[in-house]
Formats: sequence, C-alpha cells, structure tokens
Amino acid sequence: MVKFTKLVFITSCLLTVACSSSQDKVSTDIQATSVDQRYLWNLTELYSSSEAWQQAYSKAQADIEALKQYKGSLKNGSNAMLTANQAMSSAYKEAVRLLVYATLKADEDTRIAANDERRQLARMLMTELSAATSWYSPELLALGESKVKAYLSEESKLEPFRMSSLNTLRQAPHIRSTEVEQVLAQTGKMSAAPQGIYSTLANADMPWPEVELPSGDLKVLSQAGYGSLRSNQSRELRAEVFNEFWSTWMGFEATIGATLNSHLQGLAFTTQVRDYDSSVQRALFGDNMPEAVYYTLVEEVNAALPTLYRYFELRKRMLGIEGDMHYYDIYPPLVSLDKEFDIETSIDLTREALRPLGAEYLQAYDMGIEGRWMHVYPQPGKRSGAYMFGAAYDVHPYVLLNHNDDYDSASTFAHEYGHAVHSVLSNESQPWEMADYSTFIAETASIMNEMLLQDLMVNKAQTAEEKLFYLGNGLESLRGTFFRQTMFAEFELKVNEEVAAGKALTGERFSEIYLDLLKRYHGHDQGVIKIDDLYAIEWAYIPHFYYDFYVFQYATSIAAAAALADKIGEGDEQTRDAFITMLKAGGSDYPYELMKATGMDMAKAEPYRALVQRMNTIMDEMEAILDQQAKP
Repeated sequence: MVKFTKLVFITSCLLTVACSSSQDKVSTDIQATSVDQRYLWNLTELYSSSEAWQQAYSKAQADIEALKQYKGSLKNGSNAMLTANQAMSSAYKEAVRLLVYATLKADEDTRIAANDERRQLARMLMTELSAATSWYSPELLALGESKVKAYLSEESKLEPFRMSSLNTLRQAPHIRSTEVEQVLAQTGKMSAAPQGIYSTLANADMPWPEVELPSGDLKVLSQAGYGSLRSNQSRELRAEVFNEFWSTWMGFEATIGATLNSHLQGLAFTTQVRDYDSSVQRALFGDNMPEAVYYTLVEEVNAALPTLYRYFELRKRMLGIEGDMHYYDIYPPLVSLDKEFDIETSIDLTREALRPLGAEYLQAYDMGIEGRWMHVYPQPGKRSGAYMFGAAYDVHPYVLLNHNDDYDSASTFAHEYGHAVHSVLSNESQPWEMADYSTFIAETASIMNEMLLQDLMVNKAQTAEEKLFYLGNGLESLRGTFFRQTMFAEFELKVNEEVAAGKALTGERFSEIYLDLLKRYHGHDQGVIKIDDLYAIEWAYIPHFYYDFYVFQYATSIAAAAALADKIGEGDEQTRDAFITMLKAGGSDYPYELMKATGMDMAKAEPYRALVQRMNTIMDEMEAILDQQAKP
C-alpha cells in the first residue's frame, strides 16, 4: 500500500514527513526566559503525558503483532480485504501519532537522552509495522489486477484504499516475494542509522568554536551562530566566521563522508534489489513522477546561470565591494531594514498577505493561530531551523520555529503555515488513507505564502530603500531555493551515479564533487565569486542529503509557486480555486498530475524559464531604482 510504504520510507529519513524548510533558515541562540504559553505547542493534545505515550506505544506493539493474522486472507474476498486494510490503516495512524509526539518532544531539547530514546522507539515501531505488513503487496499482486478491481467494485468501503491498491499494482515489477519483502522491511533499522548518526553529530556533539564580535563579546559559532553571523555587515568578521565554521566541519570530513556513503550504499542496495534502472527512477517512482522533471530542472538551471551571475554582480554593486567578491559576501542583506517583525506582527502580516487565497484558506489559517500549534522561540538544545509536522491526522499540524523578530523569521513563519494550512485542508477533505501529500506539492503551498508576503511588503514599502530590501529579499529567496537547491540536487545526482558505477566515495571525494559544483554555480572561473577550497566541505552541513532525492522539489515548487502567485495575486479566481483544489486533494492522485491540473507542467521548460524571467524583472526594477538614486 503506497501510503504505508511511503510513511515507512519517510520515517527512515525523518523530517521529510515534517515538511521541512531549508536548513539555511537557522536560528540565533536567543533565549527567552519567559515565554507566553500561546507560543509553546501543546503536546497533551497528542498524549496527556509521557506515561500515556508509553501506554499507547505498548498497545500499538500489540496491534502490530495482531496484524500477522491477516496474512493469507486477501484471497477470501472483498470483505477480507477491507478488514485487513482497516486494521493496517488503524495501526499506521496510531504509530504515526506516536512518532509525531516523540519527534516534537525530542526536538524541544536534543540534549535530553530520554526524548531521543523515545524517538528511536517510535522509528523502530514503524520498522516493525513495515515488517508486519510486508506480506500485503505481494499478496495483492498475486490476486491479479482483474480480481483487485472486482473487489474494489464490490465493496464501497474500500474506496479510501483504491488509490494505494492500484498504485501497488503499478509497482508490480519492483515488489518481491513475501519473504524478501519481510527482509527488506527489517533493513529499515539499519538504513535509518546514517541519518540518526549525522543528526546527533551535527546538532549535539560538534565542538563549536567561538569568535569575537566587534563589541568584544564572544559568540559560539554553532549552526545557529553561523546562521546569524554570516550576514553580518563586517566583511572581516564574515571571513573569520566562514574560516572557523567550515574548518570545524572539515575536521570531520572523513567521518561524515563515511556516514553519507553508508546512506548512499543503502539506497543503491534498494535500487538493485528492486530492479530499478537508477536511483533517480527508484526515488521518483513512488510518486509516479516523470524523470524528465528532475533532468529538465537541472538542465534549465544550468542554462540560467548567467542570470544568477547577474544577481551576484548586482549584489556586489549594492554592497560596494571593491575587488573580488567572496562566498562569504552572498548572505548580508543588500539593504538594511530597521523594522521588527515579532511573532504577532508576522501573524498579522501573513494573514493580510493571504487574503487573495480566500475565506476558506484564511479560516484554516486562523485555526492554527488560535490553537497552540507552534513552538516559536529558540532555546538551548532546541533543533535548529523550522518545520511543520502534519501527520497527526486526528489532532492538528505542529510547527517548529526559531523566531528572531526579523523579516526572515516572518517569511519562515508564512512558509511553515503554508504547510500547516495545506495539512488542514487535506485532512478535512480526504480520509486518513489519502490525506498524505507529496513534498512536490507541499513546497508549492508554502512558497506561495512566502511570495504573497513578499509582494505585500513590496507594495507597502514607504521608501525606495525599503522597496529595495523586499525586492532583494525576493531575489535571495530565488537564489537560495531555485539555484542553490538545484545545485544540491545535482550533487545528489552525481554522488548516486558514482555509487551506481561502483566507485568509492569518501569525504574527500564528496568535497571534490561539491567544490566543482560550487565553483560552477557561483561563476568562480568567470571571476564572479571567488570560492575558497575550504568551502568544499559545505556538503557535510546539508542534512537533506540523507532524505533521498528530496531537495529538487524545493526548486520545482518555487517555479510553480511563482507563476501561481502572480496569477492569484492579480485576482485570478480560477487559478486560486485550482490551487485550493490541489491542496484539498492530498494524495488522491499523483502529484505531477495534481500540479499539472493547475496549469504547471514541471516536465517542461516553461515554468523554470518563467521564474528566471521573474528574477530578471526584479533586477530590472532594482537597477532602475539604483540608477535613479545615483543621479546627481
């Protein structure tokens, strides 16, 4: 069953199930001594206590064990098929709810071992569940297409399982015998290990250095510290930050290289055992995604690199950089903005920006604001970045933030609540079995919110400088989400191809591959940005490389979102309704088809070229403002 299989895969590389925003969006280590309870999520809505979670966990174990009784039952008719499906669905729903609680609790403070142990138990439970249901797909295939379709016609209550059943039939060439499927399901415990090891090292055990600020204060250069200091106005400080931060990562090049290689070898094993032509085909097959989407994206982005170089030249002009521009110059804001975007301001501005999406969308948004769905502020040990976890079907989505009261925080808030509203609309419109949606769709929903917020702020700007700030912020979003994420996608493609070719991959080799891409994407040989060899280790900083061909969807999504946001922002109700319909559809159809129904065919060049045009139009406007300002 596709939904079930997908959930097991997702939890093995956790946080893809939580529609996560880019790792680049990290928090500073601001600590709130007293936090309003409205800004702390209420996990008691999942389980009243850790003890209640443990009781539910024990019951779930028993329920999973009971699923074995259904093995061999499908041949007994449509009612038997319904009974087995309902039992499995119920078990999965509870297992996922257990996982949601365990993950959220662990991410509140990554230093607490008991919380991490609970999360590991929840992940293992998903593996056990996969093993307990591994007989299902081979048995369904043994029935044959005609009999399965007959069952679906006979029993109307099987309708929630129609999509997954037909999809299983589509996957017949890659499904193995019951015995082999059971073995493959058990490998989930091993395949999840590299991501877990990496997460512990990167978030808890890295020996972060300190840097001295211009004020004389010392700052811990953790991931959060790097996230805030890399945009500092002092070039000297930025250079020091980059040198210290990446030198720290370089000290673990061999270890993290071995960890990532283990992950890739596991993917290659699955690709081979299931007889896929390539890892790309395997990764995209579950969503029935044309491989042309991936390859067209990479091809179009490489063709558009001159536009990216134009942006870097504009950045150099606005920052007043003489001589070489360096990699540490790509993060400072082009224009400073003396405005505070506290959480209440972020909430209000986002709501205003989302008005073009209509009353139904805003009603779902307000539910999330009025309920205790989010954990807002940074605190010691808290997981960096931001994400939405919407898999607790009978409860509501949860949102992790690290809000710093700046515009980036407001934009991140809008992004994550795009995910949250998507989950609300899908869960309200679809049964549990079809509510799960693809990242391919999810990121379009969240980036839509970011773009509508940006457009609102450009229109509300009171001065040319303020307008330049928001336009520049939009450009940086396009760089980071369209170009940077595609660079990651190309890296992922190359390293998987090397594994498939039987080549040895070490940390040093990962760095060689990444450095070549880094230089090409930033115009090193053209004299656009100077890339120091030390920065080759940046691959080790990106957790999404453990998520299996995940990042390309950020880039496809921003291309789709840009075109949709333009139309919706202009009041195109037909496009708005098509967008809302897509959100409500959940997993009731394949994501490529759902997106195509909005007018966006992501296997073709047009959406990507339209985004590049949008980027050039923004730069035209900014350069016109700058030229006007330069006149005597």
